[in-house]
Amino acid sequence: MDKNIRNIAIIAHVDHGKTSLVNEMLKQGNVFRDNQVVDDRVMDSNDLEKERGITILSKNASCSYNGVKINVVDTPGHADFGGEVERVLKMVDGVLLVVDAYEGPMPQTRFVLEKALALKLKVIVVINTIDKPDARIKEVQDEVLELLLDLDANEEQLNSPFIFASARAGIASNNPDVKGENFKPLFECILEHIPAPSGDENAPLRTLVSSAEQNDYVGKLAIGKIERGKVKVGDQIVLCNYHDESKKVKGKIVTLFTYEGLKRVQKEEASAGEIVCIAGLENFGIGDTICSPEDVSPLEFVKIAEPSVEMTFLVNDSPFAGKEGKFVTSRHLRERLYKEAVKDLSLKVSDTKSTEAFTVSGRGEMHLSILIENMRRDGYEFQVSMPRVKFKEIDGVKCEPVDILTVDVPEDCVGAIMNKMGTRKADLISMAPKGNRIKMEFYIPERGLFGFKSELLTDTRGEGIMSSVFHDYEPYKGDINRKAYGSLIAFENGEAVAYGLFNAQDRGQLFIGAGTPVYAGMVFGRNPKGEDPVVNPCKTKHLSNCRSSSSDEALRLVPPIKMSLEDCLEFLADDEYLEITPKSIRIRKTVLDHKERLRLRGKTLNTID
Repeated sequence: MDKNIRNIAIIAHVDHGKTSLVNEMLKQGNVFRDNQVVDDRVMDSNDLEKERGITILSKNASCSYNGVKINVVDTPGHADFGGEVERVLKMVDGVLLVVDAYEGPMPQTRFVLEKALALKLKVIVVINTIDKPDARIKEVQDEVLELLLDLDANEEQLNSPFIFASARAGIASNNPDVKGENFKPLFECILEHIPAPSGDENAPLRTLVSSAEQNDYVGKLAIGKIERGKVKVGDQIVLCNYHDESKKVKGKIVTLFTYEGLKRVQKEEASAGEIVCIAGLENFGIGDTICSPEDVSPLEFVKIAEPSVEMTFLVNDSPFAGKEGKFVTSRHLRERLYKEAVKDLSLKVSDTKSTEAFTVSGRGEMHLSILIENMRRDGYEFQVSMPRVKFKEIDGVKCEPVDILTVDVPEDCVGAIMNKMGTRKADLISMAPKGNRIKMEFYIPERGLFGFKSELLTDTRGEGIMSSVFHDYEPYKGDINRKAYGSLIAFENGEAVAYGLFNAQDRGQLFIGAGTPVYAGMVFGRNPKGEDPVVNPCKTKHLSNCRSSSSDEALRLVPPIKMSLEDCLEFLADDEYLEITPKSIRIRKTVLDHKERLRLRGKTLNTID
């Protein structure tokens, strides 16, 4: 067994400094040249990750210290991508739990730590950002120990070492009162506390597939840690699955890679304990075991938490359908969605009675919005329904998903937040001061979180911080009125003009400007009264031969609201779709014809010019 390997995962709540920590570990682990320019958050290579400043996909890299190779897995911090964390924990022998020196343990901290403790992984706690002026190092250390006790950690796990670091500054120390000079204390702690992989390299091959990637040259790559044995290029193998005894697919190792720094390096052979990428296996799935034909014995894979939010993805049938997208048919849509479900175990896709609609379930609004954004950037055109939670019937009682919500707000904003929580059926768990701010925790139905983020930022003047993680299914809490606004609906097909928009803006706030193409049934603004008036933004001024001194004055339009994808998903009502194309995002009514829509509602048409 090669003792010169350590396999670790970096886990934490969002924005606690995981990717910055990995960045500095790679720099001080001799991955880059001395004169090499290195980007911030070099592991966040995906375009969306760079734009949003979050980690979405788990990624592998490696560095070295004193002749020991340290394989590092950087994981997402947002709760919606918790499935990425759950599946990669089977690849490692220990974790670095990163906790912010001011915020302390947050909902996602609890979630990922619980998973690590259940797998009996060794834990090193890294208190990060100790150079913050408002750092609470001693208090946060006590809070982490309380969390370990709450999660029934064993004696060894309770004695996990603490490292006090500033990832940005590249320093770490074993003592909170002693300022470090570099990451040497962290590397020493990893070598001492995280065990080398165990496994007999002379036994028959067995590797659990924990992740998958696509390569333009060699196709699909199966990624996992070799539990035992050796793997060589050209070896014959058998794919099997712990939960599907009938699966036994023969294959051959065509290409083999290991990680050196940020790069995949081609190898001819690798042995137990190494994290490898294997090409040549087209029919594998995450959770499959790659075995030697001599001993076909699958490994059990961690059970990924079930998704709690679902949406309907449909073929675009608006009047503008097919004008901007490259992939527009139901076949294209179905292939892409099922392909995504293979890569992302937290995503579930199912057919509906209609051949042009599919139900897609995920871990939250952000999880599904990232999928939508990736698809539109790849040229797909489609439409989606309003997000809705998945209900369950437990012992004959209708139950719904409930999250633990943490809100950090200024003291003078507590009243407004408590009022909002009351209308959203939330129950207060705890409330504690943090300097001149208040940290509150609630149990809240997941339905109650839809649209809350924008309200929080408004109520706290942009200073509020929120995060949530799934807690459990509980009995249905009652109706929640989630939408305070109505929609301004376009009356006819055409192009919005300044005169029509000038008259329409008296009815509410606009989403579009002059010159924007619209169609009947399209939503182009919001109405503060909660009504859905039909307005004509294409109306032009009637010509006449009578003139007055003020008749030709310039019309002043209020600048339109720029709606992001998440804003649009929050705005959607039950009777609305979001039309997604590579160039545009439009909100529309499911029934475009005004008379038909109102007939279904039992009302009469009331058009406002």
